Amino acid sequence: MSDDQGLTGPATRTRRALLTGAGAVGAAVVLAACGSDDSGDTAAPTSGGPPVPSTGDAGGGDREGAQSLARTADIPVGGGTVYPAQGVVITQPREGEFKGFDSICTHQGCPVTSVDGGTINCTCHFSKFSIEDGSVKGGPATKPLPPKNVKVTGDRISLA
Repeated sequence: MSDDQGLTGPATRTRRALLTGAGAVGAAVVLAACGSDDSGDTAAPTSGGPPVPSTGDAGGGDREGAQSLARTADIPVGGGTVYPAQGVVITQPREGEFKGFDSICTHQGCPVTSVDGGTINCTCHFSKFSIEDGSVKGGPATKPLPPKNVKVTGDRISLA
């Protein structure tokens, strides 16, 4: 059945034209993104971001500290810091003593959000856990935060 027969009218033809045009624009964008830049600079950004160095660590740091989560100075004595992307909370209950815990609350799986007043805190249902051993200091959680092994090398802290 052609566009000029029976069930099709002006509205159907307009929708088809619109969809065909949108498809053509989308294809042009994809093809333009595949084009080449003959500048010869292999470190030139392709996404508008900063150039990536061709040597050393891609993050701009050094290889020795590339896997570290924090510096010891980043973790306050009697407190800690939550690293949600790495799934860990690092605490320093006493000067020079660093502990690691899972960053997911054992009550209903919410991420813990802060370390304050000597406790690791979940704001979903207000559970509190000890910065020393992950034990429950305030419910509704009934199980402690599981420990995560951390190691300190110089002034850097990483997962062990």
